[in-house]
Amino acid sequence: MAKLEVGYFLPTRDQSVLDEHDLRRLVVQARRAEELGLDSVWAGDSPVTRPRADPLLLLAAAAQATERVTLGTAVLLPALRHPILLAHQLATLDRLSEGRLIAGMGGGFPNPATRAQFTSIGIDFARRTGRMAESIDVMRKLWSGEAVSWRGEHFAFEDVRIAPPPARPGGPPIWLAGSGAPALRRVAALADGWLPYPPEWTTYAEEYQVIEHAAARPVTPALYATLCLDQDPEKARRRLRTSVERYYDAPLDTIARIQALFAGTARQAADWLTSYAAAGARHVVIRLATDDHDTGLEEFADQVLPLLREEPHR
Repeated sequence: MAKLEVGYFLPTRDQSVLDEHDLRRLVVQARRAEELGLDSVWAGDSPVTRPRADPLLLLAAAAQATERVTLGTAVLLPALRHPILLAHQLATLDRLSEGRLIAGMGGGFPNPATRAQFTSIGIDFARRTGRMAESIDVMRKLWSGEAVSWRGEHFAFEDVRIAPPPARPGGPPIWLAGSGAPALRRVAALADGWLPYPPEWTTYAEEYQVIEHAAARPVTPALYATLCLDQDPEKARRRLRTSVERYYDAPLDTIARIQALFAGTARQAADWLTSYAAAGARHVVIRLATDDHDTGLEEFADQVLPLLREEPHR
């Protein structure tokens, strides 16, 4: 039997949408998630398309406020950054957190808003996945602590060494997002973990089998999921619609076709998440669709987390 680890997604985007910018409150939430027994705390990345606090700076503060929880990005867009600078930031954060960092990464969803974000920063959107893959190779070499020279398709440099090195040899584990054949090939070839959000557990099971058969290294299967909890499932669905459409500036029906979203009671939510665990997931990252994230975190930890802890996951 394997334990299902459960993480909490800090509501950086939700705060920004409501024009609230007290980042200390998010750090307090990270500490509270640890106190409530969650396994990890995560922060998202989208400086232009869906503006929010910088995830690495926020997680650096969370690292100092916590002792046990894993800290992760869900997900970082490495193609927006130069790999030397990003490797330096991630190594420093891994050192600050004493080896508790997971670098969740993605290429950026192919829609006009994300394309505009890349354009505004001066990076070719069409080359983002190649740039991301090369960045991962570059960063892993730089995390060795040795001097590195590199000449690739996107980057070239001579005799670069970063300090401090990460807390862990080889650097923080890299988890990649994505579904579909090209993304699954990247996960199998490059990643230490997989962090997708397919709306059906059956899709998750099929895609994880592809990764298992092709992976070059052990891959931790994870899931990013949005939950809205209420004893009245219809009320939960209405609140989910409001939250998702405000967060993504897109219709709920559009997001529901591509993302794992759930609205209902705590028992129903636990059963839904357990279906993904049965399909292979070993770590779930929960984004709560709520207007009151402090209360929402308490309710999730009180009502759903114990149900997930009692379930056996093969």
